[in-house]
Amino acid sequence: MHCSINTNDFLVTGEKHVKLKDHPTKIKDVYKDKSDYKELIEEFQEEINDLQRMMYAYDRYSMLLIFQAMDAAGKDGTIRAIMSGVNAHGISVHAFKQPSAEELDHDFLWRTNIRLPQRGRIGIFNRSYYEEVLIVRVHPEIVLSSQKLPAERTKDLDALWQDRYESIRHLANHLTQSGTTDVTFFLQLSRD
Repeated sequence: MHCSINTNDFLVTGEKHVKLKDHPTKIKDVYKDKSDYKELIEEFQEEINDLQRMMYAYDRYSMLLIFQAMDAAGKDGTIRAIMSGVNAHGISVHAFKQPSAEELDHDFLWRTNIRLPQRGRIGIFNRSYYEEVLIVRVHPEIVLSSQKLPAERTKDLDALWQDRYESIRHLANHLTQSGTTDVTFFLQLSRD
């Protein structure tokens, strides 16, 4: 059984500006019924488990899966469904909620960087550093003051966001050069 989803409808490469309204949120079912769904999930779990074991044995590469979404969009359920049959020894899951006092005493990438997967393992982030250019950008008056940034950094918020975008791009490049493949899933729900 193979899944028949056109991934081009969902793939964002960074080569052009993204408009969420241009990407579908409702797709045709890729399974016939609940038993077909369970069979499909089991096949994916087996494949992930086999690949993770090979990656662990080779001990040169790692994978980071990032799940971003609004509340109640399905991050937890998606992670649970896909990873439930995979060996837990090779996987670490971290959920990033409101930053702690210790996390606020560091730069915005620190709290996720210390949770990056070791070689041979899969790391899963339920939310990530993208919160800094999503949630914090929407509510800068609440969040930025708690980050204890130098006053001159918060005078020009457009420059601050551009710097953070650039930092995230540099991190992605650094991860790739270090042998970590990062894949980000943004779960977008529409009103439909």
